[in-house]
Amino acid sequence: MKFGVIVFPGSNCDRDIVSVTDGILDQPTRLVWHQDTDLSDIDVIVIPGGFSYGDYLRCGAIARFSPVMNSVLEHAQQGKLVLGICNGFQILTEVGLLPGALIRNRNLHFICDRLPIRVENNQTPWTQGYSSGQVLTLPIAHGEGRYYADADTLKALEDNHQVVFRYSSSSGETEDIYNPNGSLNNIAGITNLTGNVLGMMPHPERASDPILGSTDGRVLFQSLIKVA
Repeated sequence: MKFGVIVFPGSNCDRDIVSVTDGILDQPTRLVWHQDTDLSDIDVIVIPGGFSYGDYLRCGAIARFSPVMNSVLEHAQQGKLVLGICNGFQILTEVGLLPGALIRNRNLHFICDRLPIRVENNQTPWTQGYSSGQVLTLPIAHGEGRYYADADTLKALEDNHQVVFRYSSSSGETEDIYNPNGSLNNIAGITNLTGNVLGMMPHPERASDPILGSTDGRVLFQSLIKVA
């Protein structure tokens, strides 16, 4: 399985992804500059975290117009896999591959922490290596990670089991006290209706090496390899 990691001006987690897919899992991986448009050799596109274009205007608002994004849209529409992490999640909502939006954290502060994340749906290519209800520990680092959608969209996400990850306690409770940023329904990650596009605010790549204290995130990437 070949991974392609999109690089925008301001991306800062692109090499972190490569260190997992290529370095740990020994999968061919190509860094894709945002002006490139040929993704024909790639199976999984990853849009990494960071601050694309300095997060001017609004997170992801400029990146959506990069030449590569038309190719990402085509890739997704063909049923191929697309993963957006943190800023990548923001970009996926801006470009319309995922519903809703990521807005300012409710306390208006940037949050950098390791938090419990509950797996809501393990029937996706991304989560088949986890158990339903399993609680992971994953890092977050964002100032605009508060998931928001209108009531109808939120209901559709829940009804269609598109909510894949939720902020929770270490034992899996999802009361508001365990919600770090005010995301509706404690949402930390969602897929599109067909499940081939995933956006998530937590960083699985930062929890994929024992030296970092956790390998909970590595399972997500390993799950993808099993799909091949």
